[in-house]
Amino acid sequence: MAKPATIRKPAAKSASSDDNFALRSLQEAYAASPRYGASDEELLTFYEQMLLIRRFEEKAGQLYGLGLIGGFCHLYIGQEAVAVGLQSALEAGKDSVITGYRDHGHMLAYGIDPKLIMAELTGRGAGISRGKGGSMHMFSTDHKFYGGHGIVGAQVPLGAGLAFGHKYREDGGLCMAYFGDGASNQGQVYEAFNMAALWNLPVIFVVENNGYAMGTAVKRGSAETHFYRRGTAFRIPGMDVNGMDVLEVRAAAEVAVKHVREGNGPVLMELHTYRYRGHSMSDPAKYRTREEVQEMREKHDPIDAIKAELAQRGVPEDRIKEIDRNIRSIVNEAADFAENSPEPDMPELYTDVLVESY
Repeated sequence: MAKPATIRKPAAKSASSDDNFALRSLQEAYAASPRYGASDEELLTFYEQMLLIRRFEEKAGQLYGLGLIGGFCHLYIGQEAVAVGLQSALEAGKDSVITGYRDHGHMLAYGIDPKLIMAELTGRGAGISRGKGGSMHMFSTDHKFYGGHGIVGAQVPLGAGLAFGHKYREDGGLCMAYFGDGASNQGQVYEAFNMAALWNLPVIFVVENNGYAMGTAVKRGSAETHFYRRGTAFRIPGMDVNGMDVLEVRAAAEVAVKHVREGNGPVLMELHTYRYRGHSMSDPAKYRTREEVQEMREKHDPIDAIKAELAQRGVPEDRIKEIDRNIRSIVNEAADFAENSPEPDMPELYTDVLVESY
């Protein structure tokens, strides 16, 4: 005869029981003050940073068309408010950042020299990864920017590792690990969530939900389309944020950074954003209509919105035009620097392959 099934006793409640755990607590704190109260100067800085990313990416698209950028190239046009709003709340040189292969904007938002980034895009020796990383694999330990990763979702467990390093060294830093809606279904993402929560790591996981991943609409590729809920099973609080308004992004970042710095463990943020170009320069983006893209450009553009707010505050139009001119000059100088820089020397092929001699 078969043995009767044993009945499991309910586990004893832990110190972090459901009685004192609120997944929505951060969202409530954010909702109480959903827009960052930036001064005129701060708002001008945000405008300048986002415009730099926009113009830089437009120039990168031109250079790609001319054959000066090889391989893949994923532009950040439309998503500028995410990187600028979030990383403006970090402490450069203290906090680490890691992302996927749509990485130029994140580097610019962290204050890295546009010349070095453009030189990397064009495969020059003066590039930030000595011309060997290209568009998808930029890296700078000096700036605590750890990629630029071509494998979908691979940066998420690495981000948990960077956060572990911050905790181990007790340096007070945190890691901001970006990934997209398409990468959200990767198994390694959930393994990273579990370890981060289990070890109470100082990490902010950021889903940049641009609606289409590589070319498939979110609702066609994900059973749960509210990505900020994805950490629920690991007791990670989630935040749902409008990623097209830099002041809303910064307000959310303030809440998330405070939570993590106070030793409360990881946070998962979903930023609703939109890319105007295809997934990469080789993508014709036929999976969406021109009308949809045009509507986003005309009604929800993050740069136009801040420009309009500056005008409402009475910031002189000449000041804004001066910023525009300076940004164009910076980007043109970066392109000239890249085009006139030599390619890496042949011996560079053998460096950075192994950590030591084996």
